[in-house]
Amino acid sequence: MLNICGCLVQTMPDMTQQVIDAINSTEGGEVHAHEDGRVVVTVEDTSDKRASEQIMDMHQIPGVLTVTLTYHHFEPVGPETAVTHTL
Repeated sequence: MLNICGCLVQTMPDMTQQVIDAINSTEGGEVHAHEDGRVVVTVEDTSDKRASEQIMDMHQIPGVLTVTLTYHHFEPVGPETAVTHTL
């Protein structure tokens, strides 16, 4: 199963870079853009952890104020049809 989530992470402005570094250092997490303490992130399932668990873990990163799920895409690996949800 392919499972990708897009999130907006709001940070304390003086800790944004530390939050970005923490997210980028996790397997499955990737920062795509940031401005004024807002960070755009994608998270994918890994062999060890589901994307939903990684999102919950992001709440524990020092400097993170909120994590909002903005996009969710999942599809079975194989010939079945993909499903996408935009929130």
